[in-house]
Amino acid sequence: MFRTPPPPAADFTGKRVIVTGGSRGLGAAIVQRLLDGGATVVATARTATDETPAAATFLTGDVGTLAGVQSFAAAALAELGGLDVLVNNAGAARAHPGGVSSIPDEEWLDALDVNYLSAVRLTNALLPALREAGAGGVIVNISSAAALVPSPPVAHYSAAKAALNAYGKALAAELAPAGIRVATLSPGNVLTPGADALRQTIADAVGISLADIAAGVPLGRAGDPRDVAEAVAYLASDRAQWVTGASLVIDGGELPVF
Repeated sequence: MFRTPPPPAADFTGKRVIVTGGSRGLGAAIVQRLLDGGATVVATARTATDETPAAATFLTGDVGTLAGVQSFAAAALAELGGLDVLVNNAGAARAHPGGVSSIPDEEWLDALDVNYLSAVRLTNALLPALREAGAGGVIVNISSAAALVPSPPVAHYSAAKAALNAYGKALAAELAPAGIRVATLSPGNVLTPGADALRQTIADAVGISLADIAAGVPLGRAGDPRDVAEAVAYLASDRAQWVTGASLVIDGGELPVF
């Protein structure tokens, strides 16, 4: 069970933040944590949900296309008047129990657009605003443990997230002289509607339950979205001012130790 930590300090007071995929699950938890820290947050997704934090400004959008990214970036900057923190959280995929060769070409392309190129395109669109804000800007990319231990049914998703990891490393080196930090988080089995549906498809295909999947986590439970939101809050805050180019796995110890 997730143990609620003490109330967050006002470590984001005055900070202007954008979070993609912010309508539910992981994204909604990240949005809420940054709001609790005093940030002004603009969130986007294709649709809002009952989970979408009401205190955030929600802009409907599709960051899976270049046109959608450009439209959202302009609207978000008009709302915020600038930018201090960008959280590239948008992500989605459909599991194919038939394995790598059963994934159709259009889904490989869609996986790249949503899980990788959305971050590249939005970062490119927002970099001038981050540079204008000066040293202290932060980009946090939400990847996946699947990028490190790929599974055949979601090879397209794993490949796109692996590309995101490499992109984040390169971007961190490029932006460091400007004082802009970049970090990547790779969550494991976190309980969210999208991830649960993905895992259920895989579990059904191999004849196990979702509980069986969670049983393999050394810390004894699946992740809560707030586990990841707390890590985002650390990396996006001045507490992590000497952290850039980092890739943090948050999975309860599930990934194999090499």
